[in-house]
Amino acid sequence: MPVAIVTGSSRGIGRAIALQLADDGMDIAINDIEQQSASMESVKAEVEKKGRRAIVVVADVSVEEDVKRLVDTTVEQLGELNVMVSNAGIIVTKRLFEVSVAEWDKVQQVNVRGMFLCYREAGRQMIAQGKGGKIIGAASIAAFRPFEDSRRRLRWNLQSMELITDMWDAIDASVAARTGLAKGEAFERSIQSRSAIKKAQTPEDIANMVSFLASDKARMITGQSMIVDGGIVFS
Repeated sequence: MPVAIVTGSSRGIGRAIALQLADDGMDIAINDIEQQSASMESVKAEVEKKGRRAIVVVADVSVEEDVKRLVDTTVEQLGELNVMVSNAGIIVTKRLFEVSVAEWDKVQQVNVRGMFLCYREAGRQMIAQGKGGKIIGAASIAAFRPFEDSRRRLRWNLQSMELITDMWDAIDASVAARTGLAKGEAFERSIQSRSAIKKAQTPEDIANMVSFLASDKARMITGQSMIVDGGIVFS
């Protein structure tokens, strides 16, 4: 059976991706940092209930040796690697001029270096196997359209996609503290002003796209950015 690694899969989008790929018939390597061990074990149990094999591999994607171990452990215990989903990411819920150098560096280490390491190590393994594979990354739409701070006529690229996750809860709380809005109001206003269909995505919406890209139906799609945002960004 095909084997997939999903980084940052203890909760949110990563969890939804792991469960969807299990539904698609894949065995899953669940990954996150040590603080999320209990949540990873819970996801592992959910995958196993679907009749698929699952392992938990604690690893920090920003650490080269951790990523190598993640891939090696997956191959040793599940047999091979067919799909890598680089989903792990962090965010700083501050305005640009409030962000410290240490915070900036941490975001780059996880979100940029981490994705590079996952892509590289997965690619090396897939080449060694001699039959290719799928390497998929999940990222914020902030790369295409930033968040606006209308009070100051400023625009920020340090915000996540309009998606119902724990990460958005942190962003919403930060915006509410600065603007005096009630909890959830910043999120709702953002959806109503930015989304063409006036609805927020769920983690399952992203998982459905990953499911398609990881399948043979997407065999002619490569090197593309697929935006799943309800019509916030048009290309």
